[in-house]
Amino acid sequence: MHGVEVVETAAAFREALAVRYAVFVDEQGVPASVEVDDHEAEATHFLARVDGAAVGTARYRTAESGAAKIERVAVRDTHRGEGWGARLMDAAEARAREAGHDRAVLDAQTSAAGFYAARGYERVGGVFDEAGIPHVTMERPLDE
Repeated sequence: MHGVEVVETAAAFREALAVRYAVFVDEQGVPASVEVDDHEAEATHFLARVDGAAVGTARYRTAESGAAKIERVAVRDTHRGEGWGARLMDAAEARAREAGHDRAVLDAQTSAAGFYAARGYERVGGVFDEAGIPHVTMERPLDE
């Protein structure tokens, strides 16, 4: 089984968290205490699979501004460069459109800002630190 699915079970959520921990905590050194937050329950989570194995994840929720907030986009190092990040973003943006959002916002690691810029996201504001990693807020309309 290949593709991106909406997380609908506790087991799939645990798989999504395992991808996030592998990428953010183990690989990038984000403290485990900040990886899981108060927005888990309200967010729609996505899981990318290759041959049934979880290789990527993302989530989306409604931000205080009313925009779709896309977060926790992560792909295991063994599957980067295969288009899974784009497929996860496609799924999150499509779900946000279906829910009536006309704009998406995200806080991108500066090292990934080019990936999001290629998808039509534009920087809003300056660089800031999140979990010891430089980030920049980016946004784009979802009506395109």
